[in-house]
Amino acid sequence: MTGEKYTIGVDYGTESGRAVLVSLKDGREIADHVTPYSHGVIDDMLPNSSIKLEHEWALQHPTDYLEVLKQSISAVMKASGINPEDVIGLGIDFTACTMLPIDAQGNPLCFNEELKNNPHSWVKLWKHHAAQDEANQINQIAETRGEEFLPRYGGKISSDWMIAKIWQILDEAPEIYEQTDQFVEATDWVISVLTDNLLRNSCTAGYKAIWHKQDGYPGKAFFHDLDPGLTDLAETQLRGDVVPLGTNAGGLTEKMAALTGLSEGTAVAVGNVDAHASVPAVGVVTPGKMVMAMGTSICHMLLGTDEKQVEGMCGVVEDGIIPGLYGYEAGQSAVGDIFAWYVNQGVPAYVHDAAEEEGVSVHQWLERKAATYKPGEIGLLALDWWNGNRSVLVDTGLSGLLIGATLQTKPEEVYRALLEATAFGTRKIVDAFQENGVPVDELYACGGLPQKNKLLMQIYADVTNRTIKIADSKQTPALGAAMFAAVAAGAGNGGYDTILEAAEKMARIKDEIITPIPENVAVYEKIYQEYSKLHDYFGCGENNVMKRLMALRTITDNPVKLVN
Repeated sequence: MTGEKYTIGVDYGTESGRAVLVSLKDGREIADHVTPYSHGVIDDMLPNSSIKLEHEWALQHPTDYLEVLKQSISAVMKASGINPEDVIGLGIDFTACTMLPIDAQGNPLCFNEELKNNPHSWVKLWKHHAAQDEANQINQIAETRGEEFLPRYGGKISSDWMIAKIWQILDEAPEIYEQTDQFVEATDWVISVLTDNLLRNSCTAGYKAIWHKQDGYPGKAFFHDLDPGLTDLAETQLRGDVVPLGTNAGGLTEKMAALTGLSEGTAVAVGNVDAHASVPAVGVVTPGKMVMAMGTSICHMLLGTDEKQVEGMCGVVEDGIIPGLYGYEAGQSAVGDIFAWYVNQGVPAYVHDAAEEEGVSVHQWLERKAATYKPGEIGLLALDWWNGNRSVLVDTGLSGLLIGATLQTKPEEVYRALLEATAFGTRKIVDAFQENGVPVDELYACGGLPQKNKLLMQIYADVTNRTIKIADSKQTPALGAAMFAAVAAGAGNGGYDTILEAAEKMARIKDEIITPIPENVAVYEKIYQEYSKLHDYFGCGENNVMKRLMALRTITDNPVKLVN
């Protein structure tokens, strides 16, 4: 084949989806387009309904995903003017675990007129935390049974993940459970729409559904002990092949080719997770380098040559990130979301007015002011649990904390304390890996935050005492998805045969390296020790005040049961 070839990566985020057209020659991004989800995050009322959702629910509408394909892929093709025949592959990445029940024809149950008013028929977004009771029982029963899978997930299965969400459906809507042919990740469902072929990818299956390359899913006896109705779950509603990342899921169907403007038969890679797709996109294909996908939350990813047990990690999965290596994942469930919450809910009007007058965003105004302080000068310390704790405590019942405030505390000081809190949370994760024999020698950062907030990245370097390299692409997950699409297409069609080859040509990082400042490292080490004391006091059971307050906040007609 002659001439330059391209692939498209589609990045499905929490609020929108983005398509990026990428050159296979050097990873150059030719065109990109964003399609906001018209239904957004559904966390209050079901669409076109009077049905109100309970606390900790977060749903989405599957048609929003299809609209991204229609709008954004067509837009990048039109903007670039590239011949569709030169686009040899399509790949996607997604938030996870974002899952949905489908019928035997592959249609989401929420498309069924008779079922659409049941919230359990809809897509459960990654940050749907309402299955915490089920997650608690999974962990208790797995520990009692001595299940070998539990240490692979840091000792706890999250309420965010597939099995807890499935069990919640069985508990609260058994009719939906019975009418579900398969429970699938949204990333796998979208691929099935594109190709008429449903495959489960090794990334989401391994990290979010307790699947293991050698052992498969947990055994029937375990599922039976959870609930007899779940006994055959692995063989029925979780059935299907689990394949490595970069696998060709099939060619683009005639219908989807017409929808997107691409050629029928274009190679489509199996689905992937947004953060995990970012790892090869920054050129990380060997152990010792932690990639932080930084946005509303942070996903921390590492590669290893063997399987280790690490407290609070989200999982270790063979072939989970790069085929042939073990991929480790940990994470913080709120980072950019915390900063956005403060700007939207806690910043006084004079700050908004000052930022507008200076022609900058409120974030930029606060960052500039916060940068004038030295470490320790603000006298504040925060815990970064505004959306619970993902790692290392794995507890969605925890909440945020700010200590040290006085009548003289300024908005920019609080802002800096929140930046520092998220860095301390990352330090906890780094330390957990190091202490369990998984080295973390340097950090790589991608996503929206590293591109926008230099102060934040310097704080992370100082708190972790590690150098940080920044992705050159602003669309790193989409670039990674496009790289896996090149692997699905294969060298014979102008792509690559392995993700290592694709990374060598297409990965991009900035020349600038952020290095720790020794005097800052010394001060932050002292503050981190105080953070650790608060972390253990409020997070390890000594004082469950956060959970008692949450129980009071969610009071219903039933008597409140306070946490001891």
